[in-house]
Amino acid sequence: MADVVVLPNLDALSEEAARRWIEIANAAVDARGEFSIALAGGNTPRSLYQIMASPPCSEQAPWAQTFIFFGDERRVPPDHADSNFRMAQETLLEHVPIPAEQIHRMGGQGLARTAAQDYQRTLEHHFSLGRREFPRIDLVLLGMGADGHTASIFPGTRAVSDLTNMVMVYDVPQSGQERMTLGPSVINNARNILFLVSGENKADALASVLHGEYRPSTFPAQVVKPRDGSLTFLVDKAAAANLPT
Repeated sequence: MADVVVLPNLDALSEEAARRWIEIANAAVDARGEFSIALAGGNTPRSLYQIMASPPCSEQAPWAQTFIFFGDERRVPPDHADSNFRMAQETLLEHVPIPAEQIHRMGGQGLARTAAQDYQRTLEHHFSLGRREFPRIDLVLLGMGADGHTASIFPGTRAVSDLTNMVMVYDVPQSGQERMTLGPSVINNARNILFLVSGENKADALASVLHGEYRPSTFPAQVVKPRDGSLTFLVDKAAAANLPT
């Protein structure tokens, strides 16, 4: 069952997400000596990354023990305006002391299949995975589009139902772009999953995802059901407008 927390606006949502990030990160380091996180792209996380890059949050997070991964990426060069990596780099990564070798971006260039295989090998190596095992990421950040997509798992695409591949690359008809995304099985194996949902244009989809019929091919965010972890939606009042009181 998802925990839904309604905040007044995007600023309050981002502050709460930062508080939870720091809490989860420090607990992970205390328990296992490191903290792994999969970052989200899009506009909503930008404010969170800026908060995490500034005092006091930048002084409270265990950056030296933090390992950065990405939930999805557009297949563009890392300096492209559409790159999720570039957004995270400019708002967060270049402002905090994370060792460069602990930042694992998704490949935006080259052969698609090779890029997916390379990222899977990165996950397998870091998490010391055996056959048919999935990584146990400490925190996966997710956004949600007005169409109910999350990461780059879009309505009506094979990514919704692919429970085998850790990483997928495919052409997304809705955006006309090739995208790379973590698969549902990786996301659902996380210890903590945190959705950040802001804006009145998300209200219909959010109500359908949380309270509508289970139709993940129509609303892919519904595929996010952690096996053994927490699932929290941080939403602002505008996005929560159609939720039951």
